[in-house]
Parts: sequence; structure tokens; C-alpha cells
Amino acid sequence: MGNGVREGQVDFKRQDAEPVTSTHLPSEDKQEKKKVLNSLMSGALAGAVAKTAVAPLDRTKIMFQVSSKRFSAKEAYRLIYRTYLNEGFWSLWRGNSATMVRVIPYAAIQFCAHEEYKQLLGSYYGFQGKALTPFPRFIAGSLAGTTAAMLTYPLDMVRARMAVTPKEMYSNIVHVFIRISREEGLKTLYRGFTPTILGVIPYAGLSFFTYETLKKLHADHSGKSQPSPPERLLFGACAGLIGQSASYPLDVVRRRMQTAGVMGHTYSSILLTMQEIIREEGLIRGLYKGLSMNWVKGPIAVGISFTTFDLTQILLRKLQHSTNVER
Repeated sequence: MGNGVREGQVDFKRQDAEPVTSTHLPSEDKQEKKKVLNSLMSGALAGAVAKTAVAPLDRTKIMFQVSSKRFSAKEAYRLIYRTYLNEGFWSLWRGNSATMVRVIPYAAIQFCAHEEYKQLLGSYYGFQGKALTPFPRFIAGSLAGTTAAMLTYPLDMVRARMAVTPKEMYSNIVHVFIRISREEGLKTLYRGFTPTILGVIPYAGLSFFTYETLKKLHADHSGKSQPSPPERLLFGACAGLIGQSASYPLDVVRRRMQTAGVMGHTYSSILLTMQEIIREEGLIRGLYKGLSMNWVKGPIAVGISFTTFDLTQILLRKLQHSTNVER
């Protein structure tokens, strides 16, 4: 009897409430929009936190990349210390405002695009709801990085200029855009674009591939669906180490091309830039200058970035779930 009454009540509610609940429950479009918005917000926060954390090291690395000075840990320390003495503590974050203007949309687009490309490739290869196999995993990361780089490149150019010039030359981001456009032409804002895209394919592809692979291996061997925050940091650090090491020479080339106008050089193409760097400074010392600093900076930044993104995503999902339950 009791079961019959309960079943009757459920049936009655379903019949009466069906048209109403369909209007209150979020549609697939709404859910997709929320998912995209969550990815954008999580990606933006991830990029901002990670880049701010390593900004002094990032600026120091760029200053070595665009000069012919030989890199060493001792010289890097001296440069940081001299900058602090001559320009003050906050000068170590010079160009970070431009970095934020670039990295927030870049990271937001990259992480969001990665989620969307994973979904698209999952449907194409028949892996809906499952982890992608290695090749699609690499492709999803490469496409995400390429999409973000294409849409935000001029901001990266501006950030590089601000990092290697004194405050007197460029007072703010808008001033950089105005001076470059007036004195060097709008095309200059895209100088170094080709090596950037060529570099971002292995960098983003290997970074996302490594991180996703390590998470999958962890789930398979530990039986836990999600790694802990320290484990995420470790997986992200490994991803950053592999990704940045693979694409580093192209990173040096793009920095040289981006800052050529203020450093007294004329670099017309990737190959000519590489040849000049190798001729003047050598293969390893030139094209891999600052890589050891990147092995410190890169894993920290990428580890923080991936961890912040994942944890923010989890937090936003929980908040949305609790809001829906309350309703």
C-alpha cells in the first residue's frame, strides 16, 4: 500500500509538473553557456595568478633573451638586484600590467578553447565522456594555444617592449601602442607572430598533453577520480618543464623580433634571426639562453596555472550545484 501511494504521488507530480519543470530546468544551451563562462573565468584567474607569481623572473628572462649577454644564475641575480636598487622593488613587476592585459584573455581563451576542442575531438573520435587518446589530446592542446595566441598577439608584443625598456620610454600600455603604430607602423605589432605560432604548437600541445596524461595515469593507478592540489601542482610543473623546453628556441627568436625596434637590430625572418643569434652567441648559449631560469619559472607558473584552473572549475561547479539545490 505504502509503495503504491508513493508511486501514485510521483506519477501525479510528473504529470502536473512536467510542463513547468521544463521551463525551470536549465536547457542544454544554458548549461553549455555556463560551462563556457566557467572555463573563461577559471582560465583568466589561473593565468593572472600564475604570471604574477613569476613576473620578476619572467622580466629577467626576457632581458637576457633580447641581449647578447651570456646567461648564468649569478648574472640573473645581479640583474634582478641592480634593477631593484636602481628602479625600486615594484620595478621587478614592470610590464606586469601589460602581462595581465594579455594573459587574462589569453589564458581564458586557451583553457576555454581546450575544453571545447576536447569535446569536439571526443565526439569526432567517439570518446564522449572519456579521456582522449594521446594524439587527440596533443591536438586539443595545440589548437587551444594557437587560438589564444592568434587572438591576443599584439598584447604579447607590447608586454615584451615594456619589459626591456626604461619607464621614460613607454609610460603605459596605450603609450606603447601609440608609439609603435606611429614610429614603426601597425605591422610591427605582429612582428614575431610566425615563431610564436610555431612555438605555441609544441608548447601548448605538450603542456596540456602531459598534464592530462598524468591525471589519467594517476586515476588509473590510484583509483581516485581527482588528484590532490599538491599532485596537480606536480603534474603541472612536469607539463611546463616539457612544453617550454621543447619550444624554447622559438621563444628566444620571437622575443628578438618583438624588441628589434628598441634594441638596435633588424630581424626580417625566423631563419635569419636564428643564424645571427648562432653566429654571435653560439647554438646553445644563444638559442637556449635563459632556459635554466625557465626550468625554475616555467614549472612554477604552469603548475599554479593548471591547479588554479582545475580548483576554480570545481569550486564554481559546487556553487552552481548548491544554488540549483536551493532553488
